[in-house]
Amino acid sequence: MIPARSVQLSFADLVRLASHGLRAHPLRVVLSALGIAIGIGAMLAVVGISASSRAELNSQLDALGTNLLTAQPGTRFTGEVATLPDEAPDMIGRLSDVYAVSAIGLLDLNAYQHNHIPTIQTGGVVVYATTIDLPDTVGAVMAAGRWLDEARAEFPAVVLGHRAAARLGISNRHMGLQIWLSQRWVTVTGILEPVTLVPSLDFGVFIGWPAADHYFDIDADITMVFVRADPTAVAKVSAVLGNAANPADPNEVQVSRPSDVLAAQAAADLAFTGLLVGLGAVALLVGGIGVINTMVISVLERRAEIGLRRAQGATRGHIRIQFLSEALLLSCLGGGAGIVIGASVTAGYATLQQWPLALPLWAVMGGMLATLVIGGVGGLYPALRAAQLSPTEALLSG
Repeated sequence: MIPARSVQLSFADLVRLASHGLRAHPLRVVLSALGIAIGIGAMLAVVGISASSRAELNSQLDALGTNLLTAQPGTRFTGEVATLPDEAPDMIGRLSDVYAVSAIGLLDLNAYQHNHIPTIQTGGVVVYATTIDLPDTVGAVMAAGRWLDEARAEFPAVVLGHRAAARLGISNRHMGLQIWLSQRWVTVTGILEPVTLVPSLDFGVFIGWPAADHYFDIDADITMVFVRADPTAVAKVSAVLGNAANPADPNEVQVSRPSDVLAAQAAADLAFTGLLVGLGAVALLVGGIGVINTMVISVLERRAEIGLRRAQGATRGHIRIQFLSEALLLSCLGGGAGIVIGASVTAGYATLQQWPLALPLWAVMGGMLATLVIGGVGGLYPALRAAQLSPTEALLSG
């Protein structure tokens, strides 16, 4: 007796067999693949949007620099709010690694669109006396009009922060209009673009220090000093900034680095991204269970086919690889659709936000790997179960 020669299935044969099995129940296949597509798409979109957001933040920091430091009054030992000496900007400017210094002082004034608005309705807008070199130091850009120069700083002229202008109903077309500043009318000469490194300035109304003293009789205390340091000496300047700003009480000076706040925000966003990826993984797990369910039902429904193939000489290995291939193909269909969905959502959102598109390659490769793992794990049990059926049992039960 001549033993039967084992027939090897080619890759093309496996693909044809797998696709034939899936085409028999298209709706069931679509629903199973949809669960995987949603899971992969959700995870890829979350990672892509987060990466695009970080790319935008990094580009802004590259443009604005991470060498901006701030010094502001802290608290005294008694718990009272400290003050900075008037000479603080000049003393800080004498440091060898500092090349730009500016300051602002909070004024006890409120800004209104007109003088008939109740004084309690401040709208969150604050008024600052400022030095004329503030934009150069903090990296602020004018959206409209002009910043204060030495001449304008002497007169009742103001520049509005981005959010302050919106709350006062002043647009880029309204340069030269007047607003009410608690005691008198002042002229709007400019509006700033959003200040990325110091977003609190977006709510500010800025008037020259001499004008605040002359027209409002306010000798403002320094609220915050902004310092640009040599990028290679930021840590060094930060260490001595308190002593330079207030030699008598350096412990009463609070020193910070605005870019660190943005970096911390990015880290918080990354943690939130991890949570969303976890939720996407749950959806992916549900999709994997759908694959198992589809393949188990397929084995039960196709027992006659399995018995016929076994009777015609197919080995257990042939049956096992056939059903495993179906599960892998089903998962790949869902995973491929999920990658397209995730990439499309990322591209659309990044374009809407005017961010650079950043879709990490590791996320795409990870999505494909997760797809293959789900297909392999989800199809293993049904494939083994199909392979264990004897030809007689399969034909009789079918």
